[in-house]
Amino acid sequence: MTVGTVTPDITSWPPLDDDKRAPGQQLLDWAADGDGPRLCLVRGAESSGKSALLAWLLAGTVGRPGLTVHATVPSEGLTTDSFAWELGRQLGYGPLSPSRLLDQVGADERPLLLLVPDLHRAGAGPADLPSAAPETLVAELLEPLLAIPHLRAAVEVGTSGLLATDDDAEVVEVAGLGEGGSHGTGQDSYAELVAAVPRTADGRPDWSRAPDAVRRRILDSSLRTDDQGAAVHGLLADPGFLVHGSATALTATLADQRIPVPGRLREVWRRAAPELTAYHTDSAERAALLHAAAVDTDPDLTEYLRPLAGQHWWSTVWARRDVPVSAPALVPGEEERKLLASDPTGRLRTYDVRSGASLGASDGSAAELGASTVSLAVHAAASVRPRSTAPRDARSALLFDRSDALLPLVTEDDPTAAFALERIAEHHGSAALGEEESLVTALGSGGTRRPYAIVGDRGGTVHVWSLGEYQDVPRSCRVHEQPVTAVTCVDTADGLTLTFSAGADGSVRLWEISAEPMPVPVQQRGYRATALAAADTSAGPVLAVAWSDGEVHLWHVFSGRVRVLPWLRGCDALALTPDGLLVIADPEGLSAVRLRLDVLWEQ
Repeated sequence: MTVGTVTPDITSWPPLDDDKRAPGQQLLDWAADGDGPRLCLVRGAESSGKSALLAWLLAGTVGRPGLTVHATVPSEGLTTDSFAWELGRQLGYGPLSPSRLLDQVGADERPLLLLVPDLHRAGAGPADLPSAAPETLVAELLEPLLAIPHLRAAVEVGTSGLLATDDDAEVVEVAGLGEGGSHGTGQDSYAELVAAVPRTADGRPDWSRAPDAVRRRILDSSLRTDDQGAAVHGLLADPGFLVHGSATALTATLADQRIPVPGRLREVWRRAAPELTAYHTDSAERAALLHAAAVDTDPDLTEYLRPLAGQHWWSTVWARRDVPVSAPALVPGEEERKLLASDPTGRLRTYDVRSGASLGASDGSAAELGASTVSLAVHAAASVRPRSTAPRDARSALLFDRSDALLPLVTEDDPTAAFALERIAEHHGSAALGEEESLVTALGSGGTRRPYAIVGDRGGTVHVWSLGEYQDVPRSCRVHEQPVTAVTCVDTADGLTLTFSAGADGSVRLWEISAEPMPVPVQQRGYRATALAAADTSAGPVLAVAWSDGEVHLWHVFSGRVRVLPWLRGCDALALTPDGLLVIADPEGLSAVRLRLDVLWEQ
């Protein structure tokens, strides 16, 4: 539950000034009372300490059992979309659209407690559009959220009438001097704000050194100028401002289709906005995110951002958004690295890992599977749609089909490969017929020195097959208590074969096949791992894990150090080369990210 059975003692919270103790006690009593009103309105004049009171409540809950604040979303400058993205991140869903967020919150079994500071300052973009008014955020998202029975919220509304129609709401009045004046630099003119921006040696605005308040306010101020849009266009045409300016203000402004933009900026920004509006203070990371969205879409913006993005520990090398693909896997034993992947028709194609260029259809394809394979699949070969692949070489592979069957892909002139791959498919097909727990749930590949196929099943067992030599039975071990959702492996220079597997319970485990699995997970999260990839790099073995909340975690296996790569979309599959090129398959296609292994785990 969100609340305990006993009201927390205010004396155990951080100290409050005497004039704030009464509203603080009222707010604390409301938060602890799960049977009272689900909405608490925090009211008061400007500078009376309303936001500070919500921060006080949040600070007191840290590390304290019985009272949990699940999300705190400061709303100044947020629109419906940017509020939904931030709330989704904090609740662990990743950035979601408002409609998907409402669905997720409705399905969430937790009693949720939210804090919403500065609702009365919400809104951004042109003043004549609904997105500029806080009432729009209330109507489109706050009121539907508050209609969900297991959600409670304390909302700061200032002296406005927002959410005042709820007769059952708790109202906390915060008294204070209410000093007037504009909030920060909100009413400064565009000319005044521009004058506060330092200049480079050649006279261009140096947004990296501009005051934070100026970067937050200047776009909104430019919308109020009477210059036929010249000020707005100047900011939108300046890549330096795109990297350093307010991401929420840019998102709201670019949503106005009336405003002309350079190149394909609107499309690029729409792709990057859910992640750019997170708290990324590192300009190189913001450049890397925007650059990742621009590659294969806006060539001019891509080239401008490339030098700054290249300074970050990850940057996008190429992207292919022309054809969606699935089941990507590196082809083993190739000096020139190739990637095998399935197109929407099920046909397998190879790609050059360095450039993303298509090298054409594979010698065999899912539409050319032999008769013995069709009998295992129990359906026509033309309907094969691989979920994942484990290549033996450039001409043969084991496929995990969407029908949950393992299928060998071989050419007619390679009987050795056919015998080995058909044995693996037959082994798991027979096992699944005899025991439901043996139904295959995941297939992965790995091995830079010799190829492997890794099979995970519903019972939590991981099976390791060598694809370089015939095996009658695999090396198997029950690693998980739940079904396996993703698997991969890597063979190291010192002879170790490390397998990594993810379970439906959110655990990622390591098993070296000559020993017992590690007794504790490599990682345990409240989300599902959607993809794994591993490689033996110059920095040692590296594991990449994609999660259902949109994060990609990069693990240095022997030290346990981890970095989080904030990718723009959910990842369906991953592949990692020994020289640090991470290939990501997502709903828009394929992308390749260069990892700087020399600085990857520096903090």
